[in-house]
Amino acid sequence: MGDSLTFNIDNGYFDGLVRGFRSGILKKNDYHNLVECETLEDLKLHLQGTDYGPLLANDPSPLMVQTIDERLKERLVHEFTHIRNQCTAPMSEFLDYITYGYMIDNIILLITGTLRNRPIMELLPRCHPLGKFDELATISIAQSPAELFNAVMVDTPLAPFFKECVQDENDLDEMNIEILRNKLYKTYLEDFYAFCVELGGVTAEVMCPILAFEADRRAITITINSFRTDLLKDDIENLYPTCGTLYPEGLKFLKNAEDREEVRRILERYGAYKDLHTGVGDGPNDKTLEDRFFEEEVKMLCLGFMNSFHLGVFFAFVKLKEQENRNIVWIAECIAQKNKSKIENYIPIF
Repeated sequence: MGDSLTFNIDNGYFDGLVRGFRSGILKKNDYHNLVECETLEDLKLHLQGTDYGPLLANDPSPLMVQTIDERLKERLVHEFTHIRNQCTAPMSEFLDYITYGYMIDNIILLITGTLRNRPIMELLPRCHPLGKFDELATISIAQSPAELFNAVMVDTPLAPFFKECVQDENDLDEMNIEILRNKLYKTYLEDFYAFCVELGGVTAEVMCPILAFEADRRAITITINSFRTDLLKDDIENLYPTCGTLYPEGLKFLKNAEDREEVRRILERYGAYKDLHTGVGDGPNDKTLEDRFFEEEVKMLCLGFMNSFHLGVFFAFVKLKEQENRNIVWIAECIAQKNKSKIENYIPIF
């Protein structure tokens, strides 16, 4: 896939298209204009002067933050689908892998909602549009978590991942559903990583470090979330993806960590994460660990565009646009709530 002599035969048009989309990502000056807005109508006006153009032109006043979020997602899905509907294998399979993570979140949302006796039809609009699939409407007739679980096992693109995560469908409480989510992501990331290794070339060179970072992030997050729970150490270790740079030694250290400070000391042994906790704290101007993960991820994704003739640019574009959407929604929320003290707490991209 990384051969410069053959890559452009099937993928050159799409590569040029996504790099064009990338040039429309908001710059520093755009964010400066957005944070200066006093109302959502002002924000709408400033967005019209960017690549988003008339994105919100048909939405009447008063504009809602939820509406902005929905339109941003629709724009991303439109651009992604335009490429996915025209490409051929193995690029089409690569793009499908990108959607599987969103599918997992959607399915877990539906299972959790049915556990709380929420109607499926009420939950479907809350699903991420990149993670929707044809069978989603079919499984909406499920009336219980167990029925939904069994439907997913058979009728969805995630079926192969679910089969690797054997679970008693009659034992789906909130803790076990979260464990199921982590098992699914573990299987998904390892499978995606293996697929990129199989593709080889520049695609593997770009994607494997990005997926390894995501695997490590999930391992670290699982460890921190497991504190003060009844999970056994071995059960925690079984949730860790094994395609990250922390595997295997670092994961063994993490599973035995007892608090956040011990996690920090473990990560300081690894060059890639030595400075991860820099600026992290509980103060009003401090960052969260999640913010630091996002910052590091953005750096890696931007580097993906420095190479040519690989599929990693499509993954990088989707994730960078997702981060941009979070930034705009964050700014919009601060404006809507008339609390601009933390409006600059977004993750800059360029």
